[in-house]
Amino acid sequence: QLVESGGGLVQTGGSLRLSCAASGHTFSAIDMGWFRQAPGKEREFVAGVSRGGGRITYVDSVKGRFTISRDDAKNMVYLQMNNLKPEDTAVYHCAADLRGMGYDHWGQGTQVTVSS
Repeated sequence: QLVESGGGLVQTGGSLRLSCAASGHTFSAIDMGWFRQAPGKEREFVAGVSRGGGRITYVDSVKGRFTISRDDAKNMVYLQMNNLKPEDTAVYHCAADLRGMGYDHWGQGTQVTVSS
């Protein structure tokens, strides 16, 4: 189970920190990520962190602004979002790659709204 929190309404240039609490699996052995879906658009990969944290990837549009991290002791993954822009407005979903074959499990999501 994946449960996100930390979304909200923020002005352009502001910051938010999303959190995802994971349960039910060996968290440290799972690649984790964040996706987002804006109204009328397809779900988009935002950031990913491998098991052990050795490999981190971002979509180009958030590089330098967002930081993904994980705390295996707490079964948590985070997304620090700085310098937010209106185009970052979306529902953000935590994701897990449970079988090592790509992300196959998502949380319900948390709404992020950036006002101009």
